[in-house]
Amino acid sequence: MFNQKNIDKTWTLFLDRDGVINEEKRGDYIHNWNEFKFYEGVKEALKIFSEKFGKIFIVTNQRGVAKGIHKLEDLEIIHLNMLNEFAETGGKVDKIYYSIDLEDDHPNRKPNPGMGLQAQKDFPEINFSKSMMIGNTLSDMKFGRNLNIAINIFLPTTRKDIELTNPDIDFVFDDLISVAKAFIA
Repeated sequence: MFNQKNIDKTWTLFLDRDGVINEEKRGDYIHNWNEFKFYEGVKEALKIFSEKFGKIFIVTNQRGVAKGIHKLEDLEIIHLNMLNEFAETGGKVDKIYYSIDLEDDHPNRKPNPGMGLQAQKDFPEINFSKSMMIGNTLSDMKFGRNLNIAINIFLPTTRKDIELTNPDIDFVFDDLISVAKAFIA
């Protein structure tokens, strides 16, 4: 178990979106707000995290836009509605970074560190050695490693076949609310 007592407002939290905050459609995309479904306990988790972390960011690959599968406007509506629902329940996200890039080697596409580096440029107080990444793919975990993020937490919500002893994974929790509850235990 990580020592959550050391985490305070000087820490930053990075969260993946699909498969962490909302139900993921394997092999497809969330096309619009009507298809977006929060996982149980996520809004409560964001409220807890907002009380513990100084900054919270969502970092998400969304290449469906570049593929023409859905529109950028729909993605922005999803994100606006998501942020509003968090705010209504006492949670906050400082900014959402997304990569619509098609190329796997694009600097902004996870596992590449571009979105994290952009967050640090926008918010210079971010210290990756006092940051946590929570995701549901090895790409999310590698993103954390590529930024030298202190703690990588893996949620096997949609990837039950991942070897949990992978060196990029520091800790494993069932879901986001389980991580949040570790802060109030």
